Amino acid sequence: MACGCRGWDEFVAEKLDIRTLEEIRSAARIGESDDWEFKSAKGGLPSSLWETYSAMANSAGGTIVLGASEREGTVSLDGVTRPQLDMLEKSLWDQLNNRQKVNRNILASGEVHELDVDGAWLLAIHVRSAERRERPIYVGQNPFGGTFKRRHEGDYRCPDEEVRRMFADASDLPADARVLGGFGLDDLDGASISGFRNRFAASRPNHPWLALDDKHLLEQLGGWRKDRENGKEGITLAGLVMLGKHQAIISPGAAPSYMVDFRDFRGRRRPQDRWSDRLFPDGTWEANLFQFYQRCWPKLVADLKVPFAMKDGQRIDDPPVNVALREALVNAMIHTDYTVGGGIVIERYDDRYQFANPGTLLVSEAQLRQGGVSQCRNRSLQRMFMLIGGGEQAGSGYARIQEGWKSQHWRAPRLFAQDGPDRVRLDMPMVSLMPEWAFDFLRQKIGSVLDGLDDRERAVLATALIEDEVTNIRMQDLVSDHSSDITRLLRGLVAKGLLETDNQRRWTRYRLPATVVPRQDLLSAVTPMGGGAGSLRSGGNSSPLPQDSSPLASDSSPSGSKGEEMPTKGEEWKAAAARVAGKGKAPKEEMEATVLQLCRGRYQTLAELSVLLNRAPTSLRNKTLTPMLRAGRLRYRYPNAPNRPDQAYTAADGL
Repeated sequence: MACGCRGWDEFVAEKLDIRTLEEIRSAARIGESDDWEFKSAKGGLPSSLWETYSAMANSAGGTIVLGASEREGTVSLDGVTRPQLDMLEKSLWDQLNNRQKVNRNILASGEVHELDVDGAWLLAIHVRSAERRERPIYVGQNPFGGTFKRRHEGDYRCPDEEVRRMFADASDLPADARVLGGFGLDDLDGASISGFRNRFAASRPNHPWLALDDKHLLEQLGGWRKDRENGKEGITLAGLVMLGKHQAIISPGAAPSYMVDFRDFRGRRRPQDRWSDRLFPDGTWEANLFQFYQRCWPKLVADLKVPFAMKDGQRIDDPPVNVALREALVNAMIHTDYTVGGGIVIERYDDRYQFANPGTLLVSEAQLRQGGVSQCRNRSLQRMFMLIGGGEQAGSGYARIQEGWKSQHWRAPRLFAQDGPDRVRLDMPMVSLMPEWAFDFLRQKIGSVLDGLDDRERAVLATALIEDEVTNIRMQDLVSDHSSDITRLLRGLVAKGLLETDNQRRWTRYRLPATVVPRQDLLSAVTPMGGGAGSLRSGGNSSPLPQDSSPLASDSSPSGSKGEEMPTKGEEWKAAAARVAGKGKAPKEEMEATVLQLCRGRYQTLAELSVLLNRAPTSLRNKTLTPMLRAGRLRYRYPNAPNRPDQAYTAADGL
């Protein structure tokens, strides 16, 4: 991700951690991934370099290492001679600034490094994630066919529609300012307009716009606009989705993929019940954004038991938790890309909320956490909600969400972004920041060692237990330390044998090693919870694992598994896996047969399979799961997004 608030060199030093040759060697041992690419350069700059440059720039960034070779899946850092290196570097800069080769150079001199490998040389190129106004980065002169994105270890050519969305996001004209031809005031819902006026008057009783008629009020709000270039005027996308009739909203030419959905999974009477309450366009109400906001909000906060807040001795009627939830709800609506399917899905569970919407992040995660940068896909919608008390146009929404949750000492919300289809999900766990059961569990495993650690180190281990892994970016949500200090903290725990990691990539993931918490012990702590998410429990406390993905899930499931993320068959699974889990090395045929048994009729994540089979996640994926996928024996739950953090596997049909 591009930082935006500091120099890229500093960001690279803190986040990518590839300054030293040893770290590049570590990455080479792992092989190519979504943020590493190794290429031979014996014959000069490889032509495939530019596809990777485009893909990384249009995704989350990454590093290209020239001077490497790959034989039978093993990367060798052979290097090139010094004269070859000089020619490579000159050719790189010449072509970067040649508009016939690529449309934009986003590299600075500090992002290209020469590295000596025992007398041979490597050229490491750090490609940052392009800003939204810079995208798409494409090869050649035609963005359609020349634009790429990074998915897992490969570069894929973006379809034309995805390229158009990049151009739309880069435009100074907000997506919701589009004038809709063929739509008029009769496509708006009168009750919604009246309700909006009432909320507007309650929030800003003396505002001069309240005296305007409907059309002129819409003009001020951005719901009606005249296109100065072609003279066309009419209802905008913002006006229609905010206040329109549902059938008009989903009409061709407007937002056919539009969908709003609230699901409450609390209080289900039977495990097979998918939800206890649902709000969606069922024909009984005009399902525009204003009506959805009006109906969804009471359901979000109903029975929410939080102590009332005090300030200067006075009770605060709008506690920080409510502010956080309102920001999350409004953000999902104003940042949605209404040209992408999937819809806005809000889910409430006993111990968490989840907000998901179509689209991509328009700022980096670093900018999002820092705040102060307001980049909104739908600015008119943002203004409309702001005028009725639903948020601020100050780039502080994510910070307000974090602060609201922190006020209750709950674990910090987590943000997930995926490609193909583009979607953003916010998980807001209502679970203690550092639950006692987690420390009790760790104390049972490592004894007095836990008491010898400082608070930050204990917080890291507890997070690795509760969430199955811990990363630098996640710890930035939980502690106030600088990123570089967190890196040293994590590596210090690795040195003490209390954490392990199988890579040195951008967002290195750390887990509790089996020597600290045996995998079978970890599995015994995993139990089903409301909404089908896995959780770690003890003494009635729970926390969601990140593999829960119900807002993002496809409706297609293996037979018998629909709505069942974590079946209550832990003992059965352990018994099936026992013959492999107890062996240091199992025959390939036996390992694959066991995986098929565990994945038949259900989806299993890599984390779940690694626990069951007592295997390191990376080894299991590379040696067993990937070959089975290629052979057609397994299939992904999300075939269009193989690198999703919540990816899962099932036995292919007919096996």
